Amino acid sequence: MRKEPIHHSRRAFGLAAMLMALGVSTVASAADLLDTARARGTLRIALEGTYPPFNFRDAKTGQLAGYDVDVARTVAARLGLKPEFVTTEWAAILAGLAAGKYDVIVSQVGITDKRRQAFDFSQPYTYSSPQLIVRSNEAAHYASLDDLKGKKLGVGQGSVFEQQAKQVPGIEVKSYPAAPENLQDLAFGRVDAALNDSLMVSYLLKNSKLPIKAGARVGKVERMGIAMRKGNPKLKAAIDQALGDLQADGSLKAISMKWFGSDASRPAP
Repeated sequence: MRKEPIHHSRRAFGLAAMLMALGVSTVASAADLLDTARARGTLRIALEGTYPPFNFRDAKTGQLAGYDVDVARTVAARLGLKPEFVTTEWAAILAGLAAGKYDVIVSQVGITDKRRQAFDFSQPYTYSSPQLIVRSNEAAHYASLDDLKGKKLGVGQGSVFEQQAKQVPGIEVKSYPAAPENLQDLAFGRVDAALNDSLMVSYLLKNSKLPIKAGARVGKVERMGIAMRKGNPKLKAAIDQALGDLQADGSLKAISMKWFGSDASRPAP
C-alpha cells in the first residue's frame, strides 16, 4: 500500500483541529438526523393535537387527524419512514424540538426570521393569513387590530398571532394554551375577539356549534414550514425534496382541498 507523504497527514490533522476549534464536526453526515431516523425506521413528529382542522383528535376514533397529520404521514412515507407522533402544548413545542424530544414539528409553525436563527425550516407547505373571530351577535366592526384598542383579544400562547397582537399598544392580550379554550371564552364574552389562522376560521364556521363568526383579515400572508434542528442538512434536503415532489404531483393540493376546500399549499394568486 502506498503511503501518503507525512505533510499530508499534518495538513489533515491541522484542518481537523481547526474545525474542532470552530465547533464543526468532521463527521456531521454520520450524525445527521436522517441517518438516525432511518436506523430506527421512524420519523418522530411533534404537533399540538388540539388545533383543528390542522391537527386534532377525531371525536369518533380518538386518532389524530387533520391537514398537518396527512402532510406528515405523506412526507414520512416519501422518506421511507413510519410516522411517530408526539403531542405537546404549543407553548413548549419549540423547546421540545431544541431538546431533541422529536425530529421535526409539523404543526403550522410560522417561518419567521427570529425562529430561523434557532431552527431550520423546510420550504413552506401552507400559506394563510391572520383573521379575527368575533361573536355572532357582535355589533362592532373591527377592521384592523387598531380597532381593538381598549378591548380584550384572545390568542394562542407563543403563536405568531400573540406576537402580532402585542405589537399594538392598547390591546389587552390574553393568551391560551389551545384554541378551544380561547374560543369558548370568546363565546362567553370573556374576550372581545380572537385572532387565529384564516384557514382554521373557515373550518370552525362549518363545524363549531359556538356562536361565533369570521371577522376581518388583519395581516400579511404567513408561510408555514416543517421545523427541525440546525445541523441536519440531509434531513432538510430530503424533506424539501419530498414536499417538492408532493407539490409537483398534486398530492399537497389534494390534501388541502380535503380539509379546506381550497389550495392552501400555494400563495393565493
